Amino acid sequence: VQLQASGGGLVQAGGSLRLSCKVFGTITSVINSSPAAWYRQAPGRERELVARISGEGSKNYTDSVKGRFTISRDLAKKTVNLQMNNLKPEDTAVYYCNYRPYYATSAYWGQGTQVTVSS
Repeated sequence: VQLQASGGGLVQAGGSLRLSCKVFGTITSVINSSPAAWYRQAPGRERELVARISGEGSKNYTDSVKGRFTISRDLAKKTVNLQMNNLKPEDTAVYYCNYRPYYATSAYWGQGTQVTVSS
């Protein structure tokens, strides 16, 4: 399994970005039954969980992004996406996707994509 993250960039506060994490080396039914998440790490800070989708499809968000970010799966494209609206400067970070096949005990990480929000 390999993950490829994309979609980061520079945006003004209040703008939107859509991050995508392409999952290679697995089949759609496994993706649809496996948990996935997006994390972020700002300079000088620890990596934090931003959003998570369970194998059953339930979604959880860190408080600071609730109502602004949405995590989803696109099974046709084999991607796990993070729609980010109303971005704030404090959302600036490198964003990483994380995916754990339901049959596995360890997870896989994408390479990270930079999101920069200017004020």
